[in-house]
Amino acid sequence: MITSDIIKEKAIELGFHKVGIAKAAKTEQEQERLNEWLDQKKHADMEWIENRKSERGNIFNYFSEAKTVISLGMNYYVGKGQSDLTSDFKFSNYAWGDDYHLVIKSKLFSLLEFIKNKKSNVKGLVCVDTAPIMEKVWAQRAGLGWQGKHTNLISTDFGSWLFLGEIIIDFELEPDDPFTKDLCGSCTACIDACPTHALGEYELDSGKCISYLTIEHRGDFIEGHDDLDGWIYGCDICQEVCPWNISFSKISEEKYFEPRTDIINNTDQKWLEIDQEKFSAIFKKSAAKRIKLIGLKRNIKSVNESKK
Repeated sequence: MITSDIIKEKAIELGFHKVGIAKAAKTEQEQERLNEWLDQKKHADMEWIENRKSERGNIFNYFSEAKTVISLGMNYYVGKGQSDLTSDFKFSNYAWGDDYHLVIKSKLFSLLEFIKNKKSNVKGLVCVDTAPIMEKVWAQRAGLGWQGKHTNLISTDFGSWLFLGEIIIDFELEPDDPFTKDLCGSCTACIDACPTHALGEYELDSGKCISYLTIEHRGDFIEGHDDLDGWIYGCDICQEVCPWNISFSKISEEKYFEPRTDIINNTDQKWLEIDQEKFSAIFKKSAAKRIKLIGLKRNIKSVNESKK
């Protein structure tokens, strides 16, 4: 016998901080908004989003037997900010520790195995943000929080410092009530703080976003889209200024998210002199390794030249 409560209890035991359950259903309105966003080219050159838009917009195109989506969140806030870095080069705090994909996937597979041990013949898929589903939509439907004006999911107890993951299964569970309130209100702190004007209300123009430019963009920067505001990997500005994060963030106890000393203590000079050997050592099992040395050096060069 497996129930929603049993699954939630096990999820918390495994180290998740938020867990909710939603009935698998079509997401027609969200699919329409996704298609409009893609038509406006606001995904920049992230073709992998458009290539699997039919699956993102309709979960049954991804897993035809889906009955339930279990949405989970892990708090990754470590109680430190950019002022705690030795260097003036800014580095997004989500990548200070180990690669969250590896950490979360391991826990998700453990939870799915637990479910299968309780109920035989279960079919299920484990998802992190590399899977073609709209994870923030499902998190909201599962009651975890709401999608803020900066487009990140916000919870009332952890703010937006949450990694999300999902398990899609082929049998029905008692669902939670969706989170239907928009608690951003009239606040526009994230929109006002974005130095590249990448944010509208509840919408991101990826081509202007510093996180996109420093991580997803390949090749040289286009003139006029090379102001990184000091960031060499990612950007946390819209989250740093969010009142929900200022007031309700909690320090994560997850050891795998603890900051690496080589990132915290690196000096400007060490970043400028980084080579392949040092890059490989610093970013072993790190989400940041995906931009490769060439991408990091491009970002460092751009920021360093903007200081002159």
